[in-house]
Amino acid sequence: MRDVRDRPIGVFDSGLGGLTVVRELVSALPHESILYLGDTARCPYGPREPEEVRRFVLQIGTWLSSHGIKLVVIACNTATASGLALAQRVFDVPVIGVVEPGARAAVQATRNRRVGVIGTVGTIRSGAYSQAVRALDAGVTVFSAPAPKFVDIVEAGLRMDDSALESLMSQTSEVFVRPSFYELARDYLDPLKRAGIDVLVLGCTHFPLLSAAIQQVVGPNVRLISSAAETAREVRETLEARGHAAPESARPRHRFVTTGDPGEFERLGSRILGWPTGPVEAVGVEELERLITPELAALASTRSEGP
Repeated sequence: MRDVRDRPIGVFDSGLGGLTVVRELVSALPHESILYLGDTARCPYGPREPEEVRRFVLQIGTWLSSHGIKLVVIACNTATASGLALAQRVFDVPVIGVVEPGARAAVQATRNRRVGVIGTVGTIRSGAYSQAVRALDAGVTVFSAPAPKFVDIVEAGLRMDDSALESLMSQTSEVFVRPSFYELARDYLDPLKRAGIDVLVLGCTHFPLLSAAIQQVVGPNVRLISSAAETAREVRETLEARGHAAPESARPRHRFVTTGDPGEFERLGSRILGWPTGPVEAVGVEELERLITPELAALASTRSEGP
């Protein structure tokens, strides 16, 4: 039987954004193998109903489990908000989302106890960050705002420019001084600035790629929080506590799978990661849909209690 320590960490997201979490995982856990599934065929998850997102979580979690993973990371804020609690009940390996680590980092960083959160419509509507922050410190006030078009900006930027990702994203501050884009950013962020926040959680894994532009709009006195690094720390601590961390002699192997176009995922994913993904595999949405039993489908239809 395969040693648990040699098994990969399963990671999934609605598309490419979760690769920002993979970058942090590989940096913090250089000996661990990663199996990543990007559900680009059904991206974005943000506008979808929670029941549908929970169904996706069960499908992908079941697929990852069938490939012998030792831990699951839901590297999507919307999927974490809708499906983390259900996934933790259903699967027999630890399941870690990105909401609680981000909330914990925000609580630790705020000085005036006024925290802002931006994310997809689904994430903000769920109230997941507010719940997570209150569970850590009931004295912190959370101000939330959906920013769905930021996802579109990142996706469009990745597809329009072939330069290195860091170069592309460093130019986003220039994009935001254009009146139309600045107006959009101001509409999203000015209410949070007026609320007096000193910390802003980037509650979508796409948003760290826009951090330079977002920082320019909110100003230097607001600290930006990305949950990716905190999530990687929690994964490391969980594996070490269970005795499941890969040995230092391990030779990691990273596999990338998508429900969309493998060629496009390889091209864009390599730019986000900063190193080649290698050949990207494909899995059909129909195959994922066949994986969950009627009993699991019924569970997805019930209201989740949240993260």
